[in-house]
Amino acid sequence: MTADVTDLMKKLVSLCKRRGYVFQSGEIYGGLQSSWDYGPLGVELKKNIETSWWNFMVSARPDIVGMDSAIITHPDVWKASGHLKNFHDPMVDCMKCKGRFRLDHIEGDRCPDCGGPLTEPRDFGLMFKTQMGALEDDSATVYLRPETCQSIFVNFRNIVTATRQKLPFGIAQIGKAFRNEITTRNFIFRSREFEQMEMEFFCLPEEAEKWFEYWIDERMKWYYGLGIKSGNIRTRSHDDSELAHYANSCFDIEYTFPFAAGGWGELEGIANRTDYDLKAHIEESGQDLTYLDQINKKKVVPYVIETSGGIGRTLLAVLLDAYREEEVEGRERIVLGLHRTLAPIKAAVLPLSKKLSGNAIEVFDLIRPHFPVQFDETGSIGKRYRRMDEAGTPFCITYDFDSLDDNSVTIRERDSLDQIRIPVETLIEKLKDLMDNGWSAEQ
Repeated sequence: MTADVTDLMKKLVSLCKRRGYVFQSGEIYGGLQSSWDYGPLGVELKKNIETSWWNFMVSARPDIVGMDSAIITHPDVWKASGHLKNFHDPMVDCMKCKGRFRLDHIEGDRCPDCGGPLTEPRDFGLMFKTQMGALEDDSATVYLRPETCQSIFVNFRNIVTATRQKLPFGIAQIGKAFRNEITTRNFIFRSREFEQMEMEFFCLPEEAEKWFEYWIDERMKWYYGLGIKSGNIRTRSHDDSELAHYANSCFDIEYTFPFAAGGWGELEGIANRTDYDLKAHIEESGQDLTYLDQINKKKVVPYVIETSGGIGRTLLAVLLDAYREEEVEGRERIVLGLHRTLAPIKAAVLPLSKKLSGNAIEVFDLIRPHFPVQFDETGSIGKRYRRMDEAGTPFCITYDFDSLDDNSVTIRERDSLDQIRIPVETLIEKLKDLMDNGWSAEQ
C-alpha cells in the first residue's frame, strides 16, 4: 500500500476505536489476528445496515421470504455442495520472513513483503472443523458453515411447503460464516469470522438470465441508497477463469477500497448458480427437491440467482465513503458523513453550560423514545460538536440560556453547519421530517 493509503486506513482504524465502532478482539491479551468486536456505535451501524438490507430484500417484497439456519450443519451438506472436495486454496510460505500467502495473490516467485524465496505451493483447507458429541473421532466431525446459502438449498422443499411460494421467489438470510483464510488483512475487509447477507432467487431455467440482470440492477440501487457515491462503486463481470464451479456467470459489485489491487475490491457477488446446488443435494440425499410447475404440469429443478454480500465489507465501504477531513474557520474537523438512516446516533443534545443540564435533560428525555440520541455536557461546545461530527451524528441540538425564556433550541446540521431555531414543542415533528427528507437549504 502507498503511504497515503496506509495513512488513511490508520486514521479510520483509530477513529473506529476512539468512537466505539470497532475494537480488536482480545486486545488486552495482544489481540487475536483478524478477529474484531463491534462497539456501541459499530453494533448500531451494523444493525442499521442489516435492517436496510432486510427491508429492501424481504419486507418490501411479496416474493422473498426469510430464514435463519444453524451455524453447525450436517457434514453431508458440504460433501454434496463440493466444499469438502473443492474448498481449498494453494498456499506458499516465504522462507525468509515466514509470511504466508495465497498463490493466486502472488506475482512472480518472490515474497511480496520482503522479496524472499517462496516454498512450493500446497493445498490449504478453508473449512473450520470441529466435533460434536462425546467421542473425538471421524464420526463426530462437523464443520462451521463457510457460507449461509447451502442451508437455504437444503430447506427448499420445507419452505415451499410452508409458504406455498410460486416461482419465481427468493429465500434470504443474514448470518455468520467461517473461513480459515490463509491471509487476513486490511482491517475488517477479510477475516475468518464474518457475516453474510445472502438471497437465493429460484426461477425457471429459461428466465434465469432475465432475473440475473434484474438483481444486478437492484443490488446497485441498494448501495446507492446507503449514500455511497456513484463514482466509488461499479460492477465487473467475471471471466471464465474466475467462475466458481457452480456458476455459469457472475458479476461482482466492487468498491474503491484504497488498499485493493487495481483500486477496486469485491463488495458483493451476484451469480447464476444454475441448478447445480439443488441437483447436488438431490443426488446426495435421495430426496425430491424439484418444483411442480403448475402451468406446464411438470417437475423442474429451478435455477438460482444468488446475491451475496458481506456486512463487514459493506460497513467498511460506508465508513470509507463517509470519512473526510476539512478545515472550518481555521480548525480541522474530522467528519463521518454517514447517511442519516445509517447513523448510529441520530441526534445529540448539548447544553451550552452545565448550569443548563437539568433543563437540557428534559429535551433529551423527550427525544429518546423516538430516536437514538446522546447527551453530552463535557468540554466546550466546539469540542462536543467535533466529537459528534466524528461519530457521524447528523444533528446536534443546543440548549442555551435563551432557551430558558423562549423554550426553543438550535438544531445544527453536520454537513452544511447550517442552524435553525425551533420551539421545543415542535422538535420531534421537525426531527422526523429531517430523518425522512433530509436537510435542505430552505430550512
